[in-house]
This record gives sequence, structure tokens and C-alpha cells, in this order.
Amino acid sequence: MKIVKAKNTDLENIVLLDKEMIGTDRRKVEIEEAIGQSRCLLVFEESELAGFLIYHTSFFECCFISLIMIKPSFQRRGIASSLLSHMADISSTEKLFSSTNQSNDAMHKVFEANGFTKSGFIDNLDEGDPEIIYFIGKRGEG
Repeated sequence: MKIVKAKNTDLENIVLLDKEMIGTDRRKVEIEEAIGQSRCLLVFEESELAGFLIYHTSFFECCFISLIMIKPSFQRRGIASSLLSHMADISSTEKLFSSTNQSNDAMHKVFEANGFTKSGFIDNLDEGDPEIIYFIGKRGEG
């Protein structure tokens, strides 16, 4: 497994993976901006793109992972955990946050297995499915 920062030449492959997962390429501009600002990480398994992560640092001056996407054929192999762990190691802020819908049981397990703790929730983003916020301190101090 290899984790690297995305380059402009990776854009189309990332967008294809994202489109495979959500059925549209509506996040292409967001992905392109993240690549341009060095806020997109890629994970490769045997030279194949297995997933990506996008983050920013505008969440109350803390690092926030806004998107983790793992290709279906690579899910349940620890790839999301590797991305989270890597992000916790390289985070430019002492606090690292992320979130997932209340209904996303698999992602809750990934966060908890990686030392993240629940930090709150936001209603009214997705009707009837609150967004659960997770937190970990730098070097695993959660």
C-alpha cells in the first residue's frame, strides 16, 4: 500500500472513482481544487488507485477530513484506516476532525477502530440522518 499526494495528472482517475461511487462527477471542481492546494491524498494497492481522501483546515482552524472514498473492490481491507492514520500523522493542526452520517455503520467502526471519538452531531444536512462528528488529537490523543 502506498499513500501519496495527488497530482494534476491524477484528476481524471480520481473523478472516475468518485463517479463510480456516487453516480455523478459533480465534485470534479472540488477535487481539482483540493489537488491544486495539496489537500488530496491517494492510496494505491499494487499500483491501482484504491481510494482517496480530501481535507481542509478551515474547520475552526482545525484539520477536517471532508471526504474519504474507497473503491468497492478494495473496501474492508484496512485502506480507509491507513488513510486516517496517515492523515493523523501529517495533520498540520493538533486536532483532526471528520464526520459521517449516523446511518453509515461501517465508517463509524473505522473511526472508532482508529482512536477517533464522537464529538457531536449536526442535524438537517441529510433529512433524518444526522451527521456525526469525530475527533482525534494529534498523535492519537483523543
